[in-house]
Amino acid sequence: MVKEQVMREIESLPTEFYSELMGFVGYLKYRRLSNIPDTMLLSEKSLAEGWDTPEEDIAWEDL
Repeated sequence: MVKEQVMREIESLPTEFYSELMGFVGYLKYRRLSNIPDTMLLSEKSLAEGWDTPEEDIAWEDL
């Protein structure tokens, strides 16, 4: 059964992957509950890296 396979795979992962795994699980749940296109969700992290900076906060603070 797929659930047992998934559980075995999770149990075999090193603990340093757990945070990333939880992020992916959250993404799957959120995607299911919303109608947001996958491309928008997938680009969010990469866009945040460039936009979520102190320089950007200063640039946009007057708006």
